[in-house]
Amino acid sequence: MFLRTLLTRNRPFVEAAIRLHQEGSIPANSYVLDLDTIEANTRYFSVQAHRRGLTVYAMSKQLGRAGGALDAITRGGADGYVAVDMACARPIVAGGHRLGNLGHLVQIARGETGEAAGMAPEYWTIFSRTKASEASRAVARLGRTQDVLLRIWNEGDTFYPGHEGGFHIDELPAAIAFVNRTDGLRFAGITTFPALLYDKETRKVAATPNVETLARGVEVAARTLGDGARIEVNAPGTTSTAVLDLLADIGATQVEPGHGLTGSTPLHAVEELPEQPAALYLTEVAHLHQGVPLCFGGGFYVDPVFDPYGARALVAAAPEDASTEPVPLDMPDPAGIDYYARLHPPASRTVEEGDTVICGFRVQAFVTRACVVGLTGARTATPVVSGVWNTLGDPIPERQG
Repeated sequence: MFLRTLLTRNRPFVEAAIRLHQEGSIPANSYVLDLDTIEANTRYFSVQAHRRGLTVYAMSKQLGRAGGALDAITRGGADGYVAVDMACARPIVAGGHRLGNLGHLVQIARGETGEAAGMAPEYWTIFSRTKASEASRAVARLGRTQDVLLRIWNEGDTFYPGHEGGFHIDELPAAIAFVNRTDGLRFAGITTFPALLYDKETRKVAATPNVETLARGVEVAARTLGDGARIEVNAPGTTSTAVLDLLADIGATQVEPGHGLTGSTPLHAVEELPEQPAALYLTEVAHLHQGVPLCFGGGFYVDPVFDPYGARALVAAAPEDASTEPVPLDMPDPAGIDYYARLHPPASRTVEEGDTVICGFRVQAFVTRACVVGLTGARTATPVVSGVWNTLGDPIPERQG
């Protein structure tokens, strides 16, 4: 979906990735990140968000929590990070970055609350009184006071299947009172997910019904706390600079860009937005079977925000081959394991084992077994690999080819 955009808007990055793979610096089955472009995208996004009074908590899961990406986003001016789970939180804290929101998409398991409290997140999102009590005991042991966001919902709200949870809007006054009389906790605001979604019919991003629930939640919280109380409104989902006015208009105070920082939200697939494409999936031709080339897999997970579509891949033996026509690719069948993917070049194309394969789908590195590679200097004569990480954000030492 994003391969054409990569080739038209950031071809030097594609060519640099091919060159560094052919030189042995990038392993097959890697998500490759253009760190310079991620930093520039973040800088533009953060300036625009701050002009609207919005706090920026970046999401790192899709980038595999890679330290190089975190450093680039921090240099770009993000205020901190949202950690989708504890596995995201650890490299954020270990790298010296600000942990802005913890527990939003994935609640903190009971056995990890002590570790979570020690990370001192700026906000801890809570779905239930039980989770509030667990957080209370953990932060109280450290003598801390923890600001808490409550996830709220109402009938008619949008949830991804399996993402349901939170306090019903009618429970909110009692939930606020419960939090504020619980040791170590302080109510700070409300959240939902997703606040915005891409509409494939209109090809626009629009507010979900959850936004109306957030608005009601602000009214309820204001009545409960009294005039003048600051109420944080965390409103993530499909975030890019194109929707910042919409987010500000609905009363958001915190935004959480993820794919927006790599130019790969659904809106980037249909419009040319300010953010440049900055991520690709790279692998290589492993072998040929009866004339059909197969490339290594391991990272063929396509974030399913679009209806199924025919994937294509660029096959290249050298950077100059970036101008060749991409070829059809069969994504691994979900009934099997993501070991290989079949390529279907025309009969006139010669494909050899070791050729570079580039894909431009929307990545979610943290649910794969791929490597994450940081690349800098893509637009110079001497691009370099600045680091390689696994999807937990651990550095992978340089290997001899």
